[in-house]
Amino acid sequence: MAGAAAPKRQDTRKFFENLSGAGKSIAVLTSGGDAQGMNAAVRAVVRMGIYVGAKVYFIHEGYQGMVDGGDNIKEATWESVSSMLQVGGTVIGSARCKEFRTHEGRLKAAHNLVLRSITNLCVIGGDGSLTGANLFREEWSSLLDELQQQGLIDAEAARSNSELHIVGMVGSIDNDFCGTDMTIGTDSALHRIIEVVDAIMTTAQSHQRTFVLEVMGRHCGYLALVSALACGADWVFIPEMPPEDGWEDNMCQKLSENRADKKRLNIIIVAEGAIDCHNKAITPDYIKDLVVRCLGFDTRVTILGHVQRGGTPSAFDRILASRMGVEAVLALLEASANTPACVVSLVGNQAVRLPLMECVQMTQEVQKAMDEKKFDDAVRLRGRSFENNLSTYRLLSYRKADSELPNSSFNVAVLNVGAPAAGMNAAVRSAVRVGITEGHKMFAVNDGFEGFYKGQIKEIKWGDVGGWTGQGGSLLGTKRTLPGKHLDKIAEQMRIHNINALLVIGGFEAFESLLQLYEARADYEEFCVPMCMLPATISNNVPGTDLSIGADTSLNAIVETCDRIKQSASGTKRRVFIIETMGGYCGYLATVGGLAAGADTVYIYEEPFDIRDLQANVEHLTQKMKTSIQRGLVLRNENCNENFTTDFVYQLYTEEGRGVFDCRKNILGHMQQGGAPSPFDRNFGTKVAAKAIQWITQTLKDSYKGGRVFANSEETACLLGMRRRALVFQPVSQLRDETDFVHRIPKEQWWLKLRPLMKILAKYKTSYDVSDSGQLEHVARLRPKETKTSSAI
Repeated sequence: MAGAAAPKRQDTRKFFENLSGAGKSIAVLTSGGDAQGMNAAVRAVVRMGIYVGAKVYFIHEGYQGMVDGGDNIKEATWESVSSMLQVGGTVIGSARCKEFRTHEGRLKAAHNLVLRSITNLCVIGGDGSLTGANLFREEWSSLLDELQQQGLIDAEAARSNSELHIVGMVGSIDNDFCGTDMTIGTDSALHRIIEVVDAIMTTAQSHQRTFVLEVMGRHCGYLALVSALACGADWVFIPEMPPEDGWEDNMCQKLSENRADKKRLNIIIVAEGAIDCHNKAITPDYIKDLVVRCLGFDTRVTILGHVQRGGTPSAFDRILASRMGVEAVLALLEASANTPACVVSLVGNQAVRLPLMECVQMTQEVQKAMDEKKFDDAVRLRGRSFENNLSTYRLLSYRKADSELPNSSFNVAVLNVGAPAAGMNAAVRSAVRVGITEGHKMFAVNDGFEGFYKGQIKEIKWGDVGGWTGQGGSLLGTKRTLPGKHLDKIAEQMRIHNINALLVIGGFEAFESLLQLYEARADYEEFCVPMCMLPATISNNVPGTDLSIGADTSLNAIVETCDRIKQSASGTKRRVFIIETMGGYCGYLATVGGLAAGADTVYIYEEPFDIRDLQANVEHLTQKMKTSIQRGLVLRNENCNENFTTDFVYQLYTEEGRGVFDCRKNILGHMQQGGAPSPFDRNFGTKVAAKAIQWITQTLKDSYKGGRVFANSEETACLLGMRRRALVFQPVSQLRDETDFVHRIPKEQWWLKLRPLMKILAKYKTSYDVSDSGQLEHVARLRPKETKTSSAI
């Protein structure tokens, strides 16, 4: 693969080349309820295990297969996990196993593992499955003693298999496991829910209907809460937030007000475990009867059920599972007799290892708090991600009467700048509604800074942004025009409309625009106001943030297309697809899309390559095609090399592969920008915009002196970005030095660390920097105190 040479700087970094799996056996199993993305995790464990020289085994049918042994425990090969990345559920099967809960069952399981010298176990499942694995580990030495006494194993077998190492990955659509922001399968389940809600909204609007949707989540309201945020639901019921007495009247009043505001539909989302404050279940049918009885609205109930578990895993789940799978193998290789069983988790944008039982105990504490009706404690124990979703929902869910609003007398303008990105509208909606709640007058600017200097500015009210979360593109309109040439006119419009703060949502042009306005403060007092930028671009090329609004939707579009293109080759002769992605000079979409779609090679600008690399890649594919694998996938970022164009690469592969495989090429183009925003982008846009408006409110108060706003310090012109584990406000003037303006990319990009991982999964030898991983953390340490400029996601 292009540029696969080992990095020259071997300074403080730690590489996994010295972690050998030779002589070790690793087994992987999926247990409990299935979740989309489990197959991606299995694939990553198998390929990483084989890559480091270990033997890897599938255990089919979860713990049941471990107890039964025989053909249920089979050695895995590189080819045996081919084409499973895009398959939902779990290919190796899952089962609930009563026998493993008994001592006899665990004794049989231990015997089956020792027969194959398996002492490293990777368990993908929920908290019950992981607790079972931990108990198994604690009993391991006594089980071996018992097997020896019964004459089933000899002393040498007991000695050489004396330590059992366990690493868990949480596969659960409910996202109910403490210690991780996201569990494998949650994002895909949200995709299913949002697809249904979007479809229901069109029919509900046609008939002026109210829909009550029940989503999964017997003990955890995450799916209900986030889908309510992502579709702008009127009301949500979750176990962690039982409504107070009198909720029936409040809900009916709100539904009635919304209908009076000419809103043609109402959406109510109910988690299957929803309860009231007396622990009485709240069912969809009860809500339907209530609405019909009190309001007479045409009301329908939809119970989504197992639809949420099904279907293809989303790009997010494939990447999460692949990263976790590789991390799990590293954790097994580094484990010693003293290392506790750990679980691989995601915090913000970082994979971390946590002691398994700390996470399980905290998860059990949540249930205990719920049983004792300590709901605030339960929410806090769920973690920052859940807490922030809930506080954002509360901010946006209830429209206060004008008399209840604080009167701030500040005017805040919102605009989109750059190319459209899915999720922009969700961010604008959130900003407008939170701004109104904070007492500001909100102004919408059409067509970016071009519309700004032309005076296309008007007040925007609560009801004007109804239904915006699910809309793709930019409803405000957006242009790439920078403000630099029109500063006089823009300053004049700021004066005319008395604009006291600016929220700019957009890509690299938005970043450059904010820099220009900040630098013009010396000449124009009108720009001495709080200014905040939210990164929104499919290219994910803005400095100061790991992720931008819109990139997730774009990745899903790329991955879906790659899946379809790969499928088109099934049943034909061996074929390689050359696919060009967008992104300018930034290789994010190509690299991360390649990881999620199972690409063999990805060409990007950030990792220079030459004709020798191209030749090596063709030879690599030729070797692959001699196995049972019939397809190849090559991704090329649009600006990776001016001479090695997509046509050139296609022609080279066609010529060199003659007689072994044929080629097809595909340029994805603007399809990557379009479509309805993904649940992640809706939710991310909603949360960061709410956070930005709260920052603007505080900064307005701090800079209001002598009857006017005056803000000219660098801290008052910020970009709000996601950095590893936190959302951070960073002055744009400080980000200037981190930016390559010629190629419109940050000088350092976190996702480049994912490239070796992608190469390993495509069977290339490479160096992999593991300095970020390896430290076992503790659950309590995940709750740092928030500062004014930084907060958890």
